Amino acid sequence: MSLDVAEVRSAFPALADRVAYFDGPGGSQVPSAVADAVAGTLRSGISNRGTVTAAERRADAIVLAARAAVADLLGAQPGGVVFGRSMTQLTFDLARSLAAQWGPGDEVVVTRLDHDANIRPWVHAAATTGATVRWADFDRRSGELAVEAVTGLLGSRTRVVAVTGASNLLGTRPDVPAIASATHAAGALLFVDGVHLTPHAPVDVRSLGADFYACSPYKFFGPHLGVLAADPLLLESVQPVKLRPQTGAVPERFELGTLPYELLAGVTAAVDFIAGLVPGSGDRRSRVLSSMAAVHAHEEDLFNSLLSRLGELEAVTLHGRPAQRTPTALFSVRGQTPQAVYELLAERGVNAPGGSFYALEAAEWMGLGPAGANRAGLAPYTDDSDVDRLVGAVAEVAAA
Repeated sequence: MSLDVAEVRSAFPALADRVAYFDGPGGSQVPSAVADAVAGTLRSGISNRGTVTAAERRADAIVLAARAAVADLLGAQPGGVVFGRSMTQLTFDLARSLAAQWGPGDEVVVTRLDHDANIRPWVHAAATTGATVRWADFDRRSGELAVEAVTGLLGSRTRVVAVTGASNLLGTRPDVPAIASATHAAGALLFVDGVHLTPHAPVDVRSLGADFYACSPYKFFGPHLGVLAADPLLLESVQPVKLRPQTGAVPERFELGTLPYELLAGVTAAVDFIAGLVPGSGDRRSRVLSSMAAVHAHEEDLFNSLLSRLGELEAVTLHGRPAQRTPTALFSVRGQTPQAVYELLAERGVNAPGGSFYALEAAEWMGLGPAGANRAGLAPYTDDSDVDRLVGAVAEVAAA
């Protein structure tokens, strides 16, 4: 079943402003159904979770519904879904908790391809315990992260391997299952940053082999918060620092303070929206998989056209050419800084930001420095006219 892009676009009020949004990798636009769910929760009677009052029961139902929705999106277990302020916060918290069992001689593996949110928490945790950080490099020209670049660093003292499901800078999709297999054979845990992968492809955390999988609902039409998914039995083995009166139950013991119920209602609405992107029947998980397969096909067709057309512009340099990637183009315009290109495109109603996008290690490794380059990411609501506008605007800027 193919994606009806016009129908999809009609669900997003922001698209009425006639801007071509290629900044989805930094945060997608939001459909009306999600905004309505958030607002509806704020208008309803809500209390802290409990079983006595209707307001307490409503809050509890919202939390449980959001866990079930994320589980259907990721192929995870509801009891292993943790919510937090952001993916960054959840990763820092988990890294500190796991590091409580590390000591000198232990090792963690990170990659230069990753967003800093999947690098710095592990680097800091290692530094506090005397553990060693081992760095996996990627190919500067292609943007590929070879499996061997990671697995060649594994040893008997490896405790955690942190790798991205898809690079937010280049779109590169490493062979996570192969990395997972080698990681587990070494007796280590695999943490996957799925922030940039989740909006663009069907995800199954078990097939990936991820022990921990983190993502951000605001990248797939939802509100601003973070998600961590893991097997509940694995979470039982991790002891986070928490308040004394806080429950010790999983997953609640990883969630500090009162959850944002209105945002969790928005998460459920976002997953339901994804499940309804293409007509279908069956349970929500099946419909999510069908919808994301259609999203992937739509974005791949558009992206191939975008890459081809940008590549024809003499003053434009495309960075990276990974074989497996999300629809993410990183490009530079000769004679223009990324910030200048960003501003000139914005004047033409096209949002394609410039920078390193927190993938600072990757940008520096490629020789782009902190200034980075310009990034154009596709979303399910991107259509041919958006691509036309982007290419036309880049051509104008390049000729200026």
